[in-house]
Amino acid sequence: MNGITFPTTRRVPWLAVIVFAVAACGLAWLVALPLWLGDGLAEPISGVLLPVMMFTPAVAVLIVTVVMRVPARGERARFLGLWPLRPAKRVVWLMVVAWLMPPLLVALSIVTAAALGFVQLDLTFAAFSAQIESVLPPGTPMPPVGVVVFAQIALIPAAALLNAVPAFGEEIGWRGWLLPALRPLGTWPALLISGAIWGFWHSPVILLGYNFGRTDITGVLFMIGGCIAWGVVLGWLRLRSASVWPAVIAHGSLNASAGLVLLFAAAQPDLGLAGPLGVAAWIVLAIVVAVLVLTGQFRRQPELADAPGRLLSQPRS
Repeated sequence: MNGITFPTTRRVPWLAVIVFAVAACGLAWLVALPLWLGDGLAEPISGVLLPVMMFTPAVAVLIVTVVMRVPARGERARFLGLWPLRPAKRVVWLMVVAWLMPPLLVALSIVTAAALGFVQLDLTFAAFSAQIESVLPPGTPMPPVGVVVFAQIALIPAAALLNAVPAFGEEIGWRGWLLPALRPLGTWPALLISGAIWGFWHSPVILLGYNFGRTDITGVLFMIGGCIAWGVVLGWLRLRSASVWPAVIAHGSLNASAGLVLLFAAAQPDLGLAGPLGVAAWIVLAIVVAVLVLTGQFRRQPELADAPGRLLSQPRS
């Protein structure tokens, strides 16, 4: 971008990228194996294994940084975006944006889905009330559904911060290590490839029906599409701040708000169309990305450190 390129000595560490991707995906399958050997997502242990799976990219980062030494020891914290948090004002503001933006974008995707006929909304929350009633023990008084809905929405900011803990296990891999490692290809190839790998990594649970209720390749393709779309936005936070922490918070915030559509839907929607990773969300995110591009947000990136410790100027996109 801006006609500035990486130093000619800077190259994508392809062997490390392949090892990282294989390790992250292989470990994810290993963690999910008890679900495949048992009752799938209905296994009681799934509530433990899914958060554990989120830390497999972090393990892959340890493999490529400690064993393969990519990047070199002295530049690891800076390469991964862990430290230093400079310029502090920009990093803090982008953390705030990352915290508040995903619920807003998910809400806009619900409105878009309704406008396109992907979901029928019911502001009386009858379907959600029926869901609550179905899980309550017999004879338990039904709480006012409006209060429950309000509480669910009001708790999203706090839940976002709690969800950021397991989200770190993923983001230190996707936006912390992989995106900077691919950045010599140019900003857009790095964003798209890292997003596609992020989506494919979910395959062990997507093929069990997670997120979309599809147990075939279409579920994986929807997940890849959703992760590319969200990955561009999370990648922008990473590149614009030179820090992984805004992406961590945004990932946690997205996970905390992912169930919003189920509060307002009159019936179970097709989440491949109306969900936070579905087609309606792709449209909303495409508009957001277009605005970021037109306002030059992808051109203004702080310098990052490469593996030997030199500064990386901005690549061509």
